[in-house]
Amino acid sequence: MSQGPRSGLAAVSSALLAMSRHLEMRDVLKTIVASARELLDAQYAALGVPDDHGGFAQFVVDGVSDEQWRAIGPLPRQHGILAAMLHEAKAQRLADVRKDPRFEGWPAAHPDLADFLGLPIRDGDEVIGALFLANKNCPKPEGSCGFTQEDEELLSILAQHAAIALTNARLYERSRELTIAEERSRLAHELHDAVSQKLFSLRLTAQAAAALVDRDPVRAKGELHQVATLAAEAADELRAAVVELRPAALDEDGLIATLRTQTRVLDRAHTARVTFTSNGFRALPAAQEEALLRVAQEALHNALRHSGADRVEVTVDRRGSGAVLRVTDDGSGFDPTAVRRAGRHLGLVSMRDRASGVGGTLTVESVPGKGTTIEMEVPGG
Repeated sequence: MSQGPRSGLAAVSSALLAMSRHLEMRDVLKTIVASARELLDAQYAALGVPDDHGGFAQFVVDGVSDEQWRAIGPLPRQHGILAAMLHEAKAQRLADVRKDPRFEGWPAAHPDLADFLGLPIRDGDEVIGALFLANKNCPKPEGSCGFTQEDEELLSILAQHAAIALTNARLYERSRELTIAEERSRLAHELHDAVSQKLFSLRLTAQAAAALVDRDPVRAKGELHQVATLAAEAADELRAAVVELRPAALDEDGLIATLRTQTRVLDRAHTARVTFTSNGFRALPAAQEEALLRVAQEALHNALRHSGADRVEVTVDRRGSGAVLRVTDDGSGFDPTAVRRAGRHLGLVSMRDRASGVGGTLTVESVPGKGTTIEMEVPGG
């Protein structure tokens, strides 16, 4: 018996240390869930971060394979026991979750859960997550819960520290977003100053050449050579600025993580439901990943600002050695044949340019009143 408390304390200490090593939200969530499942010796663990639309902005599981998770389908909504944890903000310890009157079922591919222990994760009065475990690995008499009061107390300690870790991760993400915004602003100012000076010189030199072309063709020719030089320098500075403006998150996190983060932010900021899924994606050349990101951002902007959509779905899937991006909405749609007017208004021309610039293709399917699908395919490296 004397080994129990020491072992439990060591396990809790290991879990807390693991949480403190991460700042990225997704890493923090995964660490919390894995630590909780190991600490309480459960078959399954999950943690959901609620959104403001009755669903979850993020939902992480441990004990379920990737294949099982894909088969289960969309993220759960805030109902049943999950809703009770979020809205009643108290622990839920059940001998059999399936027999609880609040139980509302689950998808066919969902693992079968029996005994259940769940706790809200709170930051002050705000519930910022729901952490739960199921199917404790221990002998259980029929109708009894494998999770004990001691388990609940251990999970409560973990949940309190999880709240700190999640809050720190949210602050880190906001700080990084502000840093990126400040860096963009700085670069924009530098770009404006440098290129404006070059263009001003270019204009004056061109005017001088025009004034000299009749009375002193030799000098005019020299001025035109200077025009060409200034134009080349301006183009070089623009290219350098574009390289420097490559999204920092794309360099650090890759395309999939960047798109996942951005769609979550948009989902929280808009009334429309914005979702993201990816299957089998492999890293692509930097130029292709940036083009995919920019097209996704433009398509999302159109869907959320102009279409009146209730749902926008973003998917990135592997196709051969390359990838295909789809942004689909259920909004008002438009007539794709009206290219001159609608195409320019919705940025379709620039999207096609981005796609062709990296050897890819862009297709647009839309019907007035029936939504829009924008698909971009790139060949890979």
